[in-house]
Amino acid sequence: MFQHTHPYEPFLFPEVTKLIVGTLPPPRFTTKELKPGDVNFCYGSRDGQLWPILDQIFKLNLEYKTSIEAINQRKAFLRSRNIGICDIVASAKRLKVDASDLGMIDVKLRNLIDYLHKYTLVDTLLFTGGNSKNGPEYFFRKLLKSKGLNLEVLCNKLPRIHQFEIGIGDVKRKIKTVSLIAPSGSANRAIGSLESYKKSKEKDPSYTTIDFRIAQYKNFF
Repeated sequence: MFQHTHPYEPFLFPEVTKLIVGTLPPPRFTTKELKPGDVNFCYGSRDGQLWPILDQIFKLNLEYKTSIEAINQRKAFLRSRNIGICDIVASAKRLKVDASDLGMIDVKLRNLIDYLHKYTLVDTLLFTGGNSKNGPEYFFRKLLKSKGLNLEVLCNKLPRIHQFEIGIGDVKRKIKTVSLIAPSGSANRAIGSLESYKKSKEKDPSYTTIDFRIAQYKNFF
């Protein structure tokens, strides 16, 4: 049984207004057995697509290697946009050592609600995946339910947008959640089945699943 513990503390600072919320990075980030091209930071897998997507949207000219410079580039970008990262899973156990969300058992969640109370400027959560089992929205719904809170639908089309309210007494604020298409190869099949993707592909055969994500992500980052 592999104990998969999140290797990074949440990346948070007083000015943060948006939070990227995922689950766990691949197990090799926990065991520190990184591959060439990995960046030792959140979403740093060489196979992941979040940073390449943001790189293209914002023309960041990022490095993709295991270096301090690559880490600092990403941190500087996040601070410049007041974006933090607070993945919702603290740890999980795995029978098979892989990065599958479905493979997680005995999952321990971070108390994201406490972070939202502390960082009072946060008004948007960007989930790197939807409400499928063991996805970030799925776990967040469980966390909200444990606090007697619920998500209210604002938009039921992709990407689905919800909101919820937190606070004490009359001092409350509304926070929006956006469930983005996951920036991983496992979501490519789901994208390929979408009518909007098929139409774009028909118009331009060179259109890719990365292009689809870029078009979606740039509206929220």
